[in-house]
Amino acid sequence: MVASVANDTHTAAALAQGLLQLAIDLDPLQRERLLAYIALLQQWNRAFNLTAVRGPLAMVSRHLLDSLSIWPWVDQGPVLDVGTGPGLPGIPLAVARPGLSFTLIDSNRKKTRFVQQAVGELELDNVEVLAARVERLDRPGHYARITSRAFAALGDMVVATRPLLAPGGAWLAMKGQVDVAELEGLPAGLHYEVLSLPVVGPAATRHLVRISRAAG
Repeated sequence: MVASVANDTHTAAALAQGLLQLAIDLDPLQRERLLAYIALLQQWNRAFNLTAVRGPLAMVSRHLLDSLSIWPWVDQGPVLDVGTGPGLPGIPLAVARPGLSFTLIDSNRKKTRFVQQAVGELELDNVEVLAARVERLDRPGHYARITSRAFAALGDMVVATRPLLAPGGAWLAMKGQVDVAELEGLPAGLHYEVLSLPVVGPAATRHLVRISRAAG
């Protein structure tokens, strides 16, 4: 496993405090993997500019804890993380949910190279990484949960991934402020709810839009 920032007591303490606030109990290896992911992201970020967030403390709050804020709703698998970028929210969730299988997909090969490297170094055997457009993924009805943090407008996300959602499954779209026009633009026959997410760190507004097929 890549050398982590676990020896940075401030970063480790920030992660521990954030997990406490989110009521997520992770074992020492899981915490080490999350810190190692941040260390690797910092290392690659210097050359490849994978994220605008700089510094380990900012990455803990804005990447790790933000991703883990939807942990209660990622309760079934397989999970598809669409437009994963540098592995968010997919990698933190895969670390926290080792019993679920995750597919992390993005069309940006620079980012998927990083994600593949991170998955290997963190020894995450429950994660596969795909460098492709999600519209070309041929796995009908396969995924119980489809997540996204910064993929596209809600309607575009649903249309692109609708064939991939399993019966009884749900889309989990992370948003800041929720645009009412986006909600109104969702295809017919869907049910949605907007949930406030806990925010750990600098003040911000975060929401989860949980979308499912309407009953009946």
